[in-house]
Amino acid sequence: MLIIAFLVALTIHEAAHAWMADRLGDPTARLKGRLSLNPLAHIDIYGTVLVPLFLIIMRFPLVFGWAKPVVFDPYNLKNPRRDAALISLAGPGANLILAIICSVILRILDTPFSPYGYLASFLTPIIALNVVLAIFNLIPIHPLDGGKIFIGLLPEKDAQEADYFLNRYGMIILLLLIFPIFGGYSPVFVVLTPIISFILRILIPSNPVI
Repeated sequence: MLIIAFLVALTIHEAAHAWMADRLGDPTARLKGRLSLNPLAHIDIYGTVLVPLFLIIMRFPLVFGWAKPVVFDPYNLKNPRRDAALISLAGPGANLILAIICSVILRILDTPFSPYGYLASFLTPIIALNVVLAIFNLIPIHPLDGGKIFIGLLPEKDAQEADYFLNRYGMIILLLLIFPIFGGYSPVFVVLTPIISFILRILIPSNPVI
């Protein structure tokens, strides 16, 4: 169920990027078949399969992965910097919307006499993984969505300097934040865990039917 929930979260995330790019005038993602809810259109053999599998086998305390990035052509966009931010925001936004929808369904099913209570064991990880994926991707560092959103909010001059810096050092900064190298703790999850836990307490009933 966790694997299915992981694929659902990634698929919704990437399809939302493609949908927003197409809505803003760039058909690149659609022509590449990325405007699809078929997980096969978004799977990256390394990021979606091999890396998470390796981390699970090695019993790594933090398991993560990624899908094929959605490519768009900024020359097809009316306002490239703003529209790039909107395309990036669409992914985490779609994850949060799906988590809310699943939360509503879960609360409807969370009754003593519901014949569909077993579905709670499937909806709960979908809610959790979509929230984690959304919040994590909002970190304002390249190559995460939050990096492009951050650049889109800055004045043009500052945006160029910040974009250059994040393109050059963003991945290094992100790895330093992810891996538990400071006293055995992952700095980014020390910050994000309270936020994620707060959202999950709202979306997931205290006693879901499992």
